Amino acid sequence: MGILRTAILTDELMISAGAASLIMLIATVWDAINDPLMGVIADRTHTRFGRYRPYFLFSPVLLTLFATLMWAKPNFSPNGLFAWVLIMYIGYGMTVTMYTMPRYSILPAHVKSQEARNRVVMFSTAIVSIVYSIGSTFKVQMVAFFTDTLGFENGYIPLMLVCGILACVCFWGLFATSKERYIVESKKRPAFQEIGSVLKHFELYPFIAVWFLASISYGMMFSTSVYYIMYYIARPDLISLYMGTVSVGTMVSMIVLMPLCLKIFKTGQKVLAFSQIVSIILYVILFIFGGKNLMVLYVLTFIATSFSGMQNGLVDIFVNDAVDFIQFKDGASANGVISSIKGFSQKCGNTVTKAGILFALGIAGYVANAVGNQPESAMFMINFLRFGIPVVAAAIMLVCIRFNPIEKYADEIAEMKRNMETKA
Repeated sequence: MGILRTAILTDELMISAGAASLIMLIATVWDAINDPLMGVIADRTHTRFGRYRPYFLFSPVLLTLFATLMWAKPNFSPNGLFAWVLIMYIGYGMTVTMYTMPRYSILPAHVKSQEARNRVVMFSTAIVSIVYSIGSTFKVQMVAFFTDTLGFENGYIPLMLVCGILACVCFWGLFATSKERYIVESKKRPAFQEIGSVLKHFELYPFIAVWFLASISYGMMFSTSVYYIMYYIARPDLISLYMGTVSVGTMVSMIVLMPLCLKIFKTGQKVLAFSQIVSIILYVILFIFGGKNLMVLYVLTFIATSFSGMQNGLVDIFVNDAVDFIQFKDGASANGVISSIKGFSQKCGNTVTKAGILFALGIAGYVANAVGNQPESAMFMINFLRFGIPVVAAAIMLVCIRFNPIEKYADEIAEMKRNMETKA
């Protein structure tokens, strides 16, 4: 959903700000509804290829189609252009969900070994971190290559096609190599009952809270950094360097520290608890002293990000744990529903982050572009959003981890998994 920004809608497609806001509102509401529906549909899919694997065949093709057409600029009337953008925006969001939910669902259906699952999660998060860093760092240069060097009128379109081809290769490879060995059929029931059968287990709510809070904490780390350097430090010239520090710290977190910590602590719950304790300590120091010395700010930000950044990968492990818990409790597989609840929780966290930052700055008296002239209330709020909110989120996550059900039923779930592996 992040490809098409408001500025492109208003400045390039010449859609009014009000119409652009309506497009984003409709698409966001539908995206929230779309997640649980896709989870139920995936769990109810029955083909000779399995429940989740078939979506790997066509979802990357549809994603490529919508991601590419979103950059097209058709010569339509205002109403026609509104309809075009809305359809493309919704289509893109739906196809993202269409491959995301089955992708989360396939791992616990493919393998039961916690060590093997962790290796897959570590490898995937490392690759995503590298690709995201390359895309965010060199996006302008890649677009310029297609426009200036190869002569395309709109460089985003061939760039999306190249990305789409890579996505197809990856997902078709996943289709070819994955198997659904550990699926337990459930009784047929209405869609809302399917979701309710999972949500009735209140012991899962700590997982849901962690998915929600991790999204807020991770989002705050990136979304508030520009505000912090520009206004709290009053050094707009250092924005690129600071964002580079955060990005590199995230890569170190995903590629180096997360695998190392999982090797030491064995479980995602213990690693997340450790990372959040370290993050709390460092963020409190940064909240108090970060604005007083640039060297301290950069060094501690890098270290804090290296520990806190891994939470975005660790929460994927919780999906596997929740799948095992439901299979243990209900004797049925609900991989798709659980994956969709995770996706919905994260999207709620993203929404709260984006809206919450603007709301908090607004009530604090923030003045746009007033570098060096922000009121004290706005300065405090910027500092609190950058370091205080992640501390609060981390503290609540620590409580949630303490009450997760996997520790309570560890022996029984391990026995269930051994029996399933024996039968498979």
